[in-house]
Amino acid sequence: MIWRFGLYENTFDPLWTTHWALASVLLLPLVFGAFGAVFRPSRMLPVALACLPILLAGGLMVLDYQQVGLLRWQWEVAGLELTLRFSGLSALMLLITQWTAAAVAVYTPGYLQLTYPSVKVRWLWPLMGLLVSALSLIWLSADLLVLYAALELMGLAAVGMLLLSGKPAALKAGMRYLLLALVGSLAFLLGGALLVSQWGTLNLAALAAQVEPEPIAWVAAALMGAGLALKAALFPLHGWLTPVHENAWTPVSALHAALVIKASLYILIMLWSILLPETLLAPRLVAWLGMLAIVWGGLVAWRADSLKTLIASSTVGQLGYLMVAFPLVLGPNIAPLPLSLAWDGFWLHLMGHALAKAAMFMAAGNLIIATGESSLKALAGTSRRLPLSLLIFGMAAVTLMGLPPSAGFTAKWLLLQSMVLTQQWVAVAALLAGTLLTAAYVFRVFRYSFDETAPRHDYQPLAPGMDFIALCLAVAAFALGLLAHFPLALLHGGGA
Repeated sequence: MIWRFGLYENTFDPLWTTHWALASVLLLPLVFGAFGAVFRPSRMLPVALACLPILLAGGLMVLDYQQVGLLRWQWEVAGLELTLRFSGLSALMLLITQWTAAAVAVYTPGYLQLTYPSVKVRWLWPLMGLLVSALSLIWLSADLLVLYAALELMGLAAVGMLLLSGKPAALKAGMRYLLLALVGSLAFLLGGALLVSQWGTLNLAALAAQVEPEPIAWVAAALMGAGLALKAALFPLHGWLTPVHENAWTPVSALHAALVIKASLYILIMLWSILLPETLLAPRLVAWLGMLAIVWGGLVAWRADSLKTLIASSTVGQLGYLMVAFPLVLGPNIAPLPLSLAWDGFWLHLMGHALAKAAMFMAAGNLIIATGESSLKALAGTSRRLPLSLLIFGMAAVTLMGLPPSAGFTAKWLLLQSMVLTQQWVAVAALLAGTLLTAAYVFRVFRYSFDETAPRHDYQPLAPGMDFIALCLAVAAFALGLLAHFPLALLHGGGA
């Protein structure tokens, strides 16, 4: 096996911390999952302590990147070259993944103690560890083989977690998700096979240098794009998303909505930037579908009767904002300024949505646990007994609506500037309409919860720390908007 370490443009003698950090980022979540399966922690503190080494390893990798620049690893095994790379974008996605997953992991013992006290949940922790490792590998992947393997591991872990509740409805929704995910994987694999047969390489950097605008590249981009859009629940391939979240455990929904669907979108952007560098038709088609997604997702969420259905439907609309930005980040002949604004706004919105949506699912899970009901009407009177859970829900909603000072506001402001500079007025109207629709379904939740005529019911108390963890994520979404220059500097290679 040949092993090399260095940069794309220069090499250096690596510190032992860099080797340790890479191995820890990929392997420690698996170790954490194995220990969780054996000991099945019932308190938050042991889980928090177990997450610390993983967070430390991610922080060390980011520090190494800031010191030396773009990191690159290569292995040659049986004639196949496997490549990993760590860029500023990889650093941001890794940090969001680790901190969000750590918050969900710390939240999980309290949730399980209240909802399934007699059930010995053995498989949740290994699947959660596998999911985090697979996501970390996706952010680091620089060739199609590693990317496909990580994508499949992530999908299998996500499906396994969705089936854990064991309810017939959950099994039905989970199996449907599995079949659709396999269809998406098959389309992705066929597209990858076309690329390898034509250009003879799996390496993404080599493909970027060799791919030319010809029918094979277009067909491969269409196959891989369709498969990834299905996995990411992009409109109109989102039909599986709501049933999955309606029947999944709250920690599973938080991880899935915050991170899993974002991974497929990340891969789609990366591959299309290589395969369709001078094509406007495909990004523009995605943008028009994104405008429809914003309206459709908002209307369905506005008419929803279930709290989890409302949040899942809002995800469809929020993904529409990212779809609308496709012509700005992938289209040809975009001036440097609007391209930079759109690129920053795209990733800032993605990260802010991850934090806010995880917080919103946790807040909703707390409300459902306390009331014993999942319908919006059951929230009547909760403002008197569960004000903190409603505050967290509202803070997360502020980010989704794009109000200051949240990350959603900063991201939408950057996207709107780019759209105005490129005179995409329909997209501007879609973003403004999405903000109004988000406000409409969020205020509908508060209309029920502040119903003072509702009778006083008995509420189940929450485990200590459940609201606090969700509050930390909601506050982080605010901080990401106020301190956006730090992640954006990292995105552009700040410090390198």
